[in-house]
Parts: sequence; C-alpha cells; structure tokens
Amino acid sequence: MSSPALHLAVEIDGDGAHLAAWRRAAHSPDELLTPRRVSRVAAVAENAGFTLITLDDGVLPPGAAPNPVGRIGAVERAAFVAASTSTIGIAPVVPVTYAEPFHVSSQLASLDHISAGRAGWVVTEEERPEAARAWGRPPVDGADARARESRDGVEVARALWDSWEDDAVIRSVATSRYLDRERLHYIDFTGDTYAVKGPAIVPRPPQGQLVVLGRPDQVPAAQLDVALVGGRDLGSVSAAAAAAAAAGTPRVFAEVEVALDTPDATATERVADLERHAPWRDRGRLRHIGSADQLVSLLAELSYHVDGVRLHPLVLDEDLSVLSGLVVPTLSARRLVARPLPGTSLRSTLGLARPANRFTAAAPAATGTATATATAATTQEDVR
Repeated sequence: MSSPALHLAVEIDGDGAHLAAWRRAAHSPDELLTPRRVSRVAAVAENAGFTLITLDDGVLPPGAAPNPVGRIGAVERAAFVAASTSTIGIAPVVPVTYAEPFHVSSQLASLDHISAGRAGWVVTEEERPEAARAWGRPPVDGADARARESRDGVEVARALWDSWEDDAVIRSVATSRYLDRERLHYIDFTGDTYAVKGPAIVPRPPQGQLVVLGRPDQVPAAQLDVALVGGRDLGSVSAAAAAAAAAGTPRVFAEVEVALDTPDATATERVADLERHAPWRDRGRLRHIGSADQLVSLLAELSYHVDGVRLHPLVLDEDLSVLSGLVVPTLSARRLVARPLPGTSLRSTLGLARPANRFTAAAPAATGTATATATAATTQEDVR
C-alpha cells in the first residue's frame, strides 16, 4: 500500500530554528529585515511545492544579544509575500493573549482578501511576563488562563468573519448603496475578560473562514482546522496525532525540526558549530539530524499518521536549499507530497470545505425575529 500524500509547511521566520542560525546565513545581517529576503525565501518554498509557509511572531524580540533581535510583524510580512506569490498558503503567527481579537480578525481577513484565499492563522500564546508590559496589560498568568484567551480570541475572530454575509456587499450604482445592512450582524460576544459587539469592518474572507492552526493543548479541537502536534519520537507523534483526530480536528500536522547534510558539512557538524554559541532549544518536537534520504524515509513513515508536517529548518539558507532541491523532488517523484494548484484556496488545497456562514444557517430557525441592521461602525468594550 502506498503512503498517503503529505502537505508540507515550512517556518521561514528569521534565519532558522536555531538562535545562532544567522552565523551560518548566506546573507549579511542587515539583509534579514529587507523585503527582498522574505520574498526570496517564500519564492523558493513556493517553487519547490510547499503547501504553506508560516511566519513566527511575538511582541518581544526573538533573541538576545549578541544575536540579532529585529523582526517585522508577521501579518505585514505575510501581506507582502501574498502579493509576490500565487499558489502557496501563508499563515502568520498571531498570539491573542494580549492582542485585541477584533483587530486580529480584521488583519487576517484583509490578508485573505490580499492573497485571494490563501491565508491561514497560527494561534500561539505570549508566555513571557514582559509581553504584558509591552501591551500595557496585566499579566495573564498560567497555562489555563492563556488557553482561555486563545479560545476566546479564536471564537471572536471566527464570529467576526461571519458577521458579514457573503452577499452583504452589493455595490449598487443605481441606488447608491454599497452594502446591504440587513446582511451585517452583531456578534455580541461576552467572555471572561472582555466583550465584543461587532460587526467586522472587513467583508467576509474569500475562504469564509481562514485556516486556523494551533496546538491542541492551547486551542480547543473544535476551533482548529489543523492541529500542530509535537513529540520527540515517532510513537509520541502518532499518539498525539490520533488524539487530535479523535477530538475532531479535521487535519493534523507534525512539528519536525530538521538539520540536513549539505555539500559543505554534515548535519551533525553544522549543529555542533552552532551549539558553540548557543544550545538548540528543545521544544518537544520530533528532530531529524542527518541526510535528505533519511528525512524522506521519515516523512514517508509520518504520512501514515498525519496529514502534513511543518518543518523548522536549522538554518534556512542551508536547509531550505536541500529541502527544495532533494527532499521535495524525491517525495514528489514517489507521489508522497501534495502540491498546491494555481487558483485554489488554502482550504481547498487541504481538502477542507468552505464553511457556511453561521448567521445565514441560523436564519431559517430565527424566522419572525428582528433582523440586525448594524452599520460597519463597530464598538468594542475591553474589560480585561
């Protein structure tokens, strides 16, 4: 029996998964934050056939001296990349531990419009107390409290994406009407720490709902389209994937960190070189250190347990070239990788249906009730 086809995602923030990856980068440090850099990396991933790129982010700098600490916002980078790509999905990391869900939902909906339906959202948490000070908010202490903020943030974003029905924008020149106010809806969300009224200020995204990715221990399964699962060995990944699928998450991706042999050095030598400067932080993920052929074998085995993998290259400039030149072509030749097609949305590429609008679906049951006549002016009460 042949292995099922995998969807391949790759994290392209910074210079790689290792804190000192910049020391082996093929560019000068001042080029890291240039548009040309992110555009070039995204183009390599798209041309290779990756399904998705992700862009890590956070309100705090990603590292500490003497390592580079600069970073441009993930949503801004994603919007730039969207204009220079045509098939690859683009999913910025956006924590909602302290960020306003209303603004997050608007940014992500705009990204889906810019990318013509290729946007996703990686939901993460802000764990460091310094993040609270950066936002000017009281700290959200404890895993349960952070998970609550993620849960509420995703619920608000999804509700706001539905607050405009698909045909709310009418653009009628004859009547000088841009939208049908009866097709806008208040969401009236009240959580433990804040309330949001709505509706959104951006029309419903082309995908209806963006593809939401996250860890099952941080976001409820019902709110996720793709569960990102860890595990330091194949057995742990398999168990985590089975648990996520049983909980109802439609797709499961394994998190895999990779250091590959290159023409200039073995993977082991490259890791050792970087660890002279800083340790490779253990994030509880499956880690491959070795050849491209060995990685192909690992991914083939993973294809029986997960729908995709998100790869975290040790050094982007070194490992992405091996991934695009050796690993992905070998997987494609063996029909083990699912390549996105032009003109398809990220949801379609992942085999996910476009969801119905919750307000449209609820309309038959609400016959006889008053219809909301909200304008696009939005009020939000924050009582954190």
